[in-house]
Amino acid sequence: MSGDLVLRPIGRVESSLATRAEAPRQGDEGAPDAWVGFDESVRAALQDLAPGDEVILISWFHRSERDVLTVHPRGDLSRPATGVFSTRSPDRPNPLGLHRVTILATDGLRLHVDHLEAIDGTPIVDVKPVLGDITDR
Repeated sequence: MSGDLVLRPIGRVESSLATRAEAPRQGDEGAPDAWVGFDESVRAALQDLAPGDEVILISWFHRSERDVLTVHPRGDLSRPATGVFSTRSPDRPNPLGLHRVTILATDGLRLHVDHLEAIDGTPIVDVKPVLGDITDR
C-alpha cells in the first residue's frame, strides 16, 4: 500500500486521568467526566452540539504501542492471545480510540462529556453524532 495519510489533532482531552494505568478499559467502567478543548479552526463544526447530545469522539492513542498485533483480552493471561482487530486494545497499528459520550455542557471551544476513559492530553481527531433510528435521520 502506498500513499500518505495525514491526521491532525482538532482538540485534546482535559482529564484527571494522567496515565494509562489510571484509565479504565471502557468508559462505562468508572471513567470520569472530562472536558475536550478544540482548536479555533473547528469552531463552526461545533456550533450545533448541545448538552444531551450523544457523540463518538475519535481519538489518537498517542501513548500506544503500534507494533502490537495480538493481546490477551483485558490483560488476562488465562485468555488466549487474540488479534487486536478483534479487541478494543489501545495498542494496535493505528491506535484510534472510539468513545461514545454524552455532552453535559458546552463552553465556547470546550465540551464537557461524561465517562471518558482517554487520558489527559489525548488528541481528538474527529467527532461524529450517534445515529438514532433510521426514521429519525
